[in-house]
Amino acid sequence: MRNLLIIAAAFVVLSSGRSGVSVGDLTCEGLSGHVAIQYDRTPRFGWKLSSTGKNVVQKAYRIQVASSEKFLSRGRADVWDSGWVKSGQSVGVRYEGPKVAPRQKVCWKVSIETSAGRAESDVASFETGLSDDSWKGLWIGAGCEEDYLGGDDLDSPGPLRSKGKTVVPARYLRKEFSVGRNVSQARLYICGLGLYEAYINGKNVAPGQVLSPTMSEYDRTAYYNVIDVTDLLRRGDNAVGVILGSGRFTSMRIPKHRHYGLPRLLCQVEVRYADGSMDVISSDGTWMATSRGPIRSDNEFDGEKYDASLEMPGWTEAGFTCDSRWAPAEIEDAPKGGLEVQMNPNMAIMQTLEPVSISKRDTSFVIDMGQNMVGWIDVENLPIEKGKTLRMHFCETLRPDGSPDYGNLRSADALDEYRASSSGNMSWHPLFVYHGFRYVEVSGVENVKAENFKGRVIYDRMPSTGSFSCSDEVLERIYRNAFWGIRGNYRGMPTDCPQRDERVGWLGDRTTGCYGEAYLFGNYHLYSKWTRDIRESQMESGSIPDVAPYYWEICSDNMTWPAAFVRSCDMIYRMYGDPSPIRDNYQAMKKWLLYMKERYGRDGLITKDTYGDWCVPPERPDMGRTKDPSRITDGTLISTAFYYDICRMMGRFAPIAGESSDVEYFEKEASLARDAFNKKFLYKEKCCYGNNTVTSNLLPLWFGMVPEDVKDMVLESIVEKTGKDFGGHVSCGVVGIQQLLRCLTDNGRGDLALEIASSTTYPSWGYMAENGATTIWELWNGNSSSASMNSGNHVMLLGDLLIWMYEYLGGISPLEPGFRKILLRPFFDIGLQWVDCSYDSVYGRIESRWRKGPGGRMQWDFTIPPNTTATVVLRDGTTAEYGSGSWHLEM
Repeated sequence: MRNLLIIAAAFVVLSSGRSGVSVGDLTCEGLSGHVAIQYDRTPRFGWKLSSTGKNVVQKAYRIQVASSEKFLSRGRADVWDSGWVKSGQSVGVRYEGPKVAPRQKVCWKVSIETSAGRAESDVASFETGLSDDSWKGLWIGAGCEEDYLGGDDLDSPGPLRSKGKTVVPARYLRKEFSVGRNVSQARLYICGLGLYEAYINGKNVAPGQVLSPTMSEYDRTAYYNVIDVTDLLRRGDNAVGVILGSGRFTSMRIPKHRHYGLPRLLCQVEVRYADGSMDVISSDGTWMATSRGPIRSDNEFDGEKYDASLEMPGWTEAGFTCDSRWAPAEIEDAPKGGLEVQMNPNMAIMQTLEPVSISKRDTSFVIDMGQNMVGWIDVENLPIEKGKTLRMHFCETLRPDGSPDYGNLRSADALDEYRASSSGNMSWHPLFVYHGFRYVEVSGVENVKAENFKGRVIYDRMPSTGSFSCSDEVLERIYRNAFWGIRGNYRGMPTDCPQRDERVGWLGDRTTGCYGEAYLFGNYHLYSKWTRDIRESQMESGSIPDVAPYYWEICSDNMTWPAAFVRSCDMIYRMYGDPSPIRDNYQAMKKWLLYMKERYGRDGLITKDTYGDWCVPPERPDMGRTKDPSRITDGTLISTAFYYDICRMMGRFAPIAGESSDVEYFEKEASLARDAFNKKFLYKEKCCYGNNTVTSNLLPLWFGMVPEDVKDMVLESIVEKTGKDFGGHVSCGVVGIQQLLRCLTDNGRGDLALEIASSTTYPSWGYMAENGATTIWELWNGNSSSASMNSGNHVMLLGDLLIWMYEYLGGISPLEPGFRKILLRPFFDIGLQWVDCSYDSVYGRIESRWRKGPGGRMQWDFTIPPNTTATVVLRDGTTAEYGSGSWHLEM
């Protein structure tokens, strides 16, 4: 057996006088780079086993924790030694040593005993962050709040208003300091709100990292980053420089968007010397600041404006002389929220695309990137004349005449501008904005060539964890579109869209989608952090807003959108084996349910709904919204069905959260809701619920609310409605689509599910692809609907499609949280010839590949990772138990 590999160290918050939060690093492919955790939290450890043998299981482990790698190499665990523990646990093992102090580096390794022998990991490490009293710095900035509604002069130091849009010049802050002794370690602790770029001695402290720090509910929490800058310091004079952008801290629209203040900085560089002493360089009034630098405005909706004539060469290096533009930094108020070390990785440049074509128009060029992407354009060595302004205008589609179509941007400008200070070749990219686009209209320059432009694809740094291919080319195209759509909407929170004046965390978009996304991406960090955002956005009454963080003040009260709070916690537990989000958020979830019952409960029913079965396909592609009342599902039916399902889920959560006494309450609530639901909406003589929409029948069938004696008839109503009225196409909106394919397949109609999923005519995912989509549209008729709501990059309509691909076509799903026990159950005979599917779980890579051969014979190869087992469902429906290893079956 090869040595086991450490996958990550995960960390969980304990009660410490602060509100709890679930954080961790369960899905990174090893501990690379600098990892820091909150000092007052208890670490948890995890590791993967790698073996070429079969039926390998862990029997015992020993974790050794030390203050240095040197100690561990000598077998000395001066911090904690677990001793040999007889256990198969290899995920979420709690640290049980003495409390780890602030700023402490911790090294650890694990030894394991398995059925195949013993193995020992390499050494991994992490550090703890600062305690509250460790912060020596002050919040600083440049420009006063009174300037917020200033004039139209872009040289003004304050934020401006132009056509109702906020214009805020970037802030530049710097400090020089001296290093006189041998440095053993240096750390930068930094929170730059809304966004920052930091440099030491002219070098970026975190190359590749962009749009930092992560966004948050700033009135509750602001996140800081910890960066190792040891190698950037030198003996003698040094300088640190920070640029601040607006991000979501400074409102982009007044009054629609919440405004927390102007950009501000809190940071400190801690330099530890070989003799044990330490210097701390903190943000304070001795720093110099200006808002008269080259970034004249940065606004994620409208773009970035850059004036090269205002550049300040050398301003991030020692010896720079500040001119009249600079003044001592102003002391700013601290954000209302407390400081927390950021555990979810920042965004990063994850891929680079080259243009596939450039076409000349009257006074501009149109660049086609060949893919609807999210990020920006890097301009490289582009000829430009002095005083000219390069303009790059971003859009998703072209009009029939080939001109850019900006109609779906709403009020967003999506325009980057660069004003040249001299003639020659220029290279530039924005710092504090991103765009959702396939096409770029370039103007202001003449000699435009493909090699001058690079598309930088950005999203939260995370691994791709899944792969899927099959014999149906349409499904493969849809899968690729989903992949691009999901990662294009990961931005410190799962957003709805990346291109128009919205880009917020709509809860309803991820109520079920989060499960499917977890097969494609290691999104543990993202969703763990987002569940905290949702909790921190909750109202005192218990009501949960429609978006989180609460950047848009929309709180309409319904069961379907806030259900994402409960479902996301469940997804993290199911996919990653981590119960801490359930524990941390249990009381907030319970408070919401009690609020909904008290305010909207009537005789067992929940009577409030806001969005209905959002985005039901209209009768024709050229229609805006459906006009057919037979397609509209009753709101009380939807809310009550979801209330029933969430109460059952909360009943399962209660023991996990240490609230077992709540189980009886939630079981009773679910029973009352089910009985009231059936009394109100079930028409046995018609074999349907409500007005017989697919969604009205689908919800109770999937949630288990239908009496046994009418289940087959309710299913037949779904099938008949789907086939007769919708011609084998998608027959429901955002709510119904969350369970459509799985419910059909589980009830013996996988053939119909495949027909729906692989269709290329309206309405379908394949229709989108056939009409040029390279992501997922907001609407089923996104190519012909109103420009006010036809984002070309939304994922809310994916529903349960990705879950169905992995769990029903590939056949991979968890029987126990985190895939400690796996269910392998492909539906072989619904119409496909072959499927090749894999998923990198926290225990290791799971693979399932099957193919039909001559005479209907089937070959199935699957791989089960070490320290797990699988229940395998064979083609004839019988089951068998398998241990780890690679297996081949012929059926």
